[in-house]
Amino acid sequence: MIRKHFFPGLLLFCSMSTINSNCALAQANPFFSEYNTPFQVPPFESIKPAHFMPAFEEAMKQQKAKVAAIYRVRSTPTFQNTIVALEDSGTLLDNVSTVFFNLTSANTNPELEKISTEIAPKLAQHRDDIFLNQELFTRVKQIHDNVAKEKLSPEEARLLDKTYKSFVRNGANLDEKSKERLRNINKELSSLTVKFGQNLLKEVNAFELVIDKKDDLSGLPEGLITNAAKVAKESDLNGKWKFTLHNPSVMPFLEYADNRKLREQIYKAYTHKGDNNNEFDNNENVAKIVSLRAERSKLLGYDSYADFALQETMAKNPASVFDLLNNLWSAALPVAKLEATEMQKIMDKQGKGEKLEAWDWFYYANKVKQEKYNFDAEELKPYFPLEQVKQGIFFVSQRLYGLSFTEVKDIPKYHPDVVAYEVKEANGRHVGIFYMDFFPRGSKRGGAWMTSYRKQSANGKKVSPIVSIVCNFTPPNGSEPALLTPDEVETFFHEFGHALHGLLSNVKFESLAGTSVSRDFVELPSQFMEHYAFEKEVLNQYAKHYKTGELIPQALIDKMNAASKFNQGFATVEYLAASLLDMAYHSLPTGKQVEPGKFEQTEMAKIGLIPQIAPRYRSTYFQHIFAGGYSAGYYSYIWSEVLDSDAFAAFKETGNIFDQKTAESFRKNILEKGGTVEPMDLYKAFRGKEPDIKYLLQNRGLEKPL
Repeated sequence: MIRKHFFPGLLLFCSMSTINSNCALAQANPFFSEYNTPFQVPPFESIKPAHFMPAFEEAMKQQKAKVAAIYRVRSTPTFQNTIVALEDSGTLLDNVSTVFFNLTSANTNPELEKISTEIAPKLAQHRDDIFLNQELFTRVKQIHDNVAKEKLSPEEARLLDKTYKSFVRNGANLDEKSKERLRNINKELSSLTVKFGQNLLKEVNAFELVIDKKDDLSGLPEGLITNAAKVAKESDLNGKWKFTLHNPSVMPFLEYADNRKLREQIYKAYTHKGDNNNEFDNNENVAKIVSLRAERSKLLGYDSYADFALQETMAKNPASVFDLLNNLWSAALPVAKLEATEMQKIMDKQGKGEKLEAWDWFYYANKVKQEKYNFDAEELKPYFPLEQVKQGIFFVSQRLYGLSFTEVKDIPKYHPDVVAYEVKEANGRHVGIFYMDFFPRGSKRGGAWMTSYRKQSANGKKVSPIVSIVCNFTPPNGSEPALLTPDEVETFFHEFGHALHGLLSNVKFESLAGTSVSRDFVELPSQFMEHYAFEKEVLNQYAKHYKTGELIPQALIDKMNAASKFNQGFATVEYLAASLLDMAYHSLPTGKQVEPGKFEQTEMAKIGLIPQIAPRYRSTYFQHIFAGGYSAGYYSYIWSEVLDSDAFAAFKETGNIFDQKTAESFRKNILEKGGTVEPMDLYKAFRGKEPDIKYLLQNRGLEKPL
């Protein structure tokens, strides 16, 4: 997942002359002077919550002056004095907002949350003041309408086109009454999405399943039990075991706990986050967000929010998305039903008269896997210590792109858990700085994502990027290091793929750099990297037992591969259900009011979702679409999977997963180009043709029989 912040490109430029005009302010606030740190990373240790609001206010004030200087100039509008000036108008606001929003995601506190609530509507208003400025838009439009006179390079032409469309899509062509309504909608939406995310984090942190009887731990892996005891002790619950809604706790509990009532309890807590009619309830937030997005889209001339959001993607329109999702649904649902039947047979053998429920799925799926393949994912964990998996990822990066990673210890970090690396090319040239933050904590939201503290380009100049990945992996428990599940290994490779997209960017303008691409293309580099996680040549580099150093046995690899397509009906159906729910919400016309619980139930009934499976994200904790930038875009993962499956096939066809010619083409045409070219054109430049969906179906075991 990609974490995006304020609007790139139209950000604040803070010149040294401006800084020097307020020396007292500059001395007190780390944002008002150049970063005097290694590689000019943010001086995290010096930044306090009290610094943010003054920095935001000063940044917005300066940007207003900078933008005013653009539209008040009497000279003829040109690409340089208008488009580039806008692109270069935001260094300070970019610095402040990237640090702030990264901290509110990865290491928040009550002070930051209060600032977030206060600053969100102010930033929305500031953005509108730029995009709804008629004098500024007149200049942008004049350049756009007379582009032939400018003699622009392809990248410059791309920036001009994206800038013009950004103004139009943000209301520049509206009348004054509609502009005022748009301002109010934007302001309210900014507050609602912040509230949604804050509620979800508080809801997760509020739940605990405390076990005081050892018998209730039956079936659980020893490592999970040890971690639960450690978490309990940290909460002054000595002699007990505490389980939470963080994935490293709840997911293995559902998979291994023999106590069915406890599985039901934690499953219902997990699937009712934000839906408990308490102070953290998100139902009203969901309803308001959906309604306001629909109204906003109608103001801008679109039938629905999905029509608006998809116009600037590879999919282009809702019909294309529904075609893909529905075709995959028809292939996946029968497989999921067969999986449910297999599990019910095992339950019937136990003679308890129980029927398969949603909280049984993970548990009995594991039983079926053991019965059919003699395979338990717990067998793999001793071979997946975090540090060795990291080295495996570095190995892949070196083989594909010649990159090296050297840990940098004397560098500012926003939390003690964070580690940092300097990235270099094979010739020793500095590429960038790479932060990694691995373990859950109460100040960090759930999931995993990649983000940037500095993009590869700023003010028209190439600079070294600073990127970060943030995860919630199983932590060490004292007696053993952090041992990752196969899913966590795959997540690590995934987020690292996003990081490479940011690190290897090679463009001129920040708005087009790195991951600044359409949502349904941005997951290609990340999901492509997943393919390397369990390739034998890669496993041989990192999959060594943390105690003995023994290389993972071939027999275990064979069992893993044999079971790799198991439960793919479930995995595909739960994902597609969430994607279709996202599209259903955002295809609603304006004026349609929803009750999220009833709406979700109705939409899932329409597609025939079986009761033993819930959407991967239910409405009230669907952070991707209500607080994470993937609204009408959650389909992007499966859309990109068509691309990444086909891309990896290009390597497989050479007989060498590290084929240098193919890797060079992937780097040059995908990783380096950012948003400078239409995504499908980039892909065809790499592959020589459009992608074939057959590779995705093969990987998921969903091919229809001949």
